[in-house]
Amino acid sequence: MARRNLFQNIKDADGQKVDRPATSGYAARGASRNMLASIGELAEKAARADLVLEGEAIVEIDPTLIDQSFVQDRMEDEAAFRELVDAIEQRGQDSPVLVRPHPITPNRYQTVFGFRRVRAARELGRKVKAIVRAISDNEHVIAQGQENSARENLSFIERALFAQRLLDTGYDRQTIQTALTIDAPMLTRMLSVSSRVPEEVAVAIGPSRAVGRDRWLEFAQLVEIPEARRAAVELIRLPELASLTSDVRFERLHSELKSRARQRRGASAKSKTEKWQTPDMAVAADFTDTGRSLSVAFKSRDGRQFGRFVVDNLERLYDEFKQRNKQGEG
Repeated sequence: MARRNLFQNIKDADGQKVDRPATSGYAARGASRNMLASIGELAEKAARADLVLEGEAIVEIDPTLIDQSFVQDRMEDEAAFRELVDAIEQRGQDSPVLVRPHPITPNRYQTVFGFRRVRAARELGRKVKAIVRAISDNEHVIAQGQENSARENLSFIERALFAQRLLDTGYDRQTIQTALTIDAPMLTRMLSVSSRVPEEVAVAIGPSRAVGRDRWLEFAQLVEIPEARRAAVELIRLPELASLTSDVRFERLHSELKSRARQRRGASAKSKTEKWQTPDMAVAADFTDTGRSLSVAFKSRDGRQFGRFVVDNLERLYDEFKQRNKQGEG
């Protein structure tokens, strides 16, 4: 498969533009184009590492010797994976994966990108075509993120979770922006979703490729309420949800949480009002209970004075209240 140069237009360590032949494939657009032109020191390091695959030696490696990247960028999509397995079985592996010598375990490798192809080769019992590069962790995540951005098949929530995992691992925002070829406002939106939607809920929903940024932002607003978050965790555990496609799972949860939010607003809007009056009608009171608060309004001739008396004796009344509760518990 032809691929675009992941670090095209990046300057080398001496400030000279890296001269590499143009390649066909995926073109950066908008904010991505601007970022690739000035991504700074980390991208210069990546350029010096020459993380392009054209002209590199391709070797065949036993896929059982290759471990997954230390940060996951994809969600499980079994249907799409089965299609990949069928395609590799029929046509072979079109493009190599990029691996590096495992930074901890001798005689093993770690995937930089292409783990689905590695997994497919393992399942088919054949070796995987790979390029081996000794690169740093920073160069690893930049190459991994930009490869997937170039292929343009990661959904919004997959990219958002990838950004959150990088942030949680300790990478700064500039590195994350570089890896995903996005600008700062887009990263903020992604993290706004990934920080509020529990990862177990997002993973259970799946990549939901038809669901874009705005819908996920709305979902995040719904699920950030503790009661809604608990409901979402319960819903994803329902057996019938697993049989649905990822997009439908999202719609089901979104619809259910939205319905519950309307019910909560409706319940809070229904307040209960009670009245009380002394036998001589000198003091009257209205009690309004909203379910979350209780307000009292004193009326009639002596209502204001009696209200002041209650206020002046709140500490004594509260002590009596606590004492009565203790007696009730005993």
